[in-house]
Amino acid sequence: MINQYRTRLTTVIVFAAVVCGWVLVNVVPGRADGDDRDDNESRIQQGFALVSGLHLNLKGKNRAQVGLGSYLVNGVGGCNDCHTNPPYAEGGDPTLGQPKRINADAYLGGGTLFIPASPGFRAIVSRNLTPDKTGLPEGGASFEEFRSIIRTGVDPDRAHPEYGPFLVVMPWPVYQGMTNHDLRAIYEFLSAIPCVEGDPGLPNPRPIGTRCQ
Repeated sequence: MINQYRTRLTTVIVFAAVVCGWVLVNVVPGRADGDDRDDNESRIQQGFALVSGLHLNLKGKNRAQVGLGSYLVNGVGGCNDCHTNPPYAEGGDPTLGQPKRINADAYLGGGTLFIPASPGFRAIVSRNLTPDKTGLPEGGASFEEFRSIIRTGVDPDRAHPEYGPFLVVMPWPVYQGMTNHDLRAIYEFLSAIPCVEGDPGLPNPRPIGTRCQ
């Protein structure tokens, strides 16, 4: 049974890493259709366009970093596909030939089930990346904590000790190669998105209604 679940887990991790790695390698900055500028401003503007239906809190934020972070999260990293459940709003699923529209109500709130619970194994569920009432993303993580998670893959919540100390499913081995500048931009963007209630995937979730207020 253990070998069966480890095989399933390995398959999911490899698939996620291959897909995300292909996207990161093959996206050439500044070469989108109709865009012949190779500068950050074009990425910043594209970042805001990608979340036009989302209410961002820019108060006290670095606007350029927020825009660049959105570009990296939504135009390159594919975070929405795993961390928003479901990822697209009704009538806005591009895989069904519809004009793409993100699910703003649950954006990056987690809750996608990858592997169900079984004897001795917790369910593997995507985490909530939105800020909590402190205004810090991932439910209150400092930038140093966020950077450490991406760089090392070590799960500070130890949600799956049965698999070891590392995050499972998330392709952090791909993302750990990002620069501090890009990670700071992603962190700034995640601090600007709306809070979504709930702590899916955590062993000790907060009561509903206490994360955002």
